[in-house]
Amino acid sequence: MNRFLLLPAAALLVAAGSLSVPASADTADTADTADTAATVRAAVPRCHDADLRARYRATDAGAGHRFGKIVLTNVSGHRCRTGGFGGLSYVGDGNGTEIGAPATRDGTARRFVLAPGQRAVSRVDESVAENYAPATCRPHPVDGFRIYVPNATRSQFVAHPTTGCLNPAVELIAHRAYRKRG
Repeated sequence: MNRFLLLPAAALLVAAGSLSVPASADTADTADTADTAATVRAAVPRCHDADLRARYRATDAGAGHRFGKIVLTNVSGHRCRTGGFGGLSYVGDGNGTEIGAPATRDGTARRFVLAPGQRAVSRVDESVAENYAPATCRPHPVDGFRIYVPNATRSQFVAHPTTGCLNPAVELIAHRAYRKRG
């Protein structure tokens, strides 16, 4: 029997509530897939600052650079959506004053869901202030990082004593888009 003749009859039965037909790969279209993905995204709330705890871990150094990663851990009791870029800058003076230029961004932003306890990682590349002439850099002590998790308006402080540049034209920090980790 021709399946195109069965579809109108099946639709009438589904509308009447007497038949449930699972979607098959050959009848589903991309619009249905996009609608399903949108429904899942809407069902999982965005991660807020309070849902994620930030920390920094140094990994390597060399040739006037220090490398590390910002790790965001879902400390909430629920799954939440995040991904892409947050904000990252040096702060100092014991009061959270931004020191120099914020981090530049590198990579492609992707969204993902973090279950409780799961982590997201952003790789960080810091140029050392000593790479620049003092008159250009205007070296200044740094207490740590101000970290904005993606889509958040509140920040977190993570201790990371170093030296930054007061000159906002000198970009010392670069970070990659967050990626889901284990």
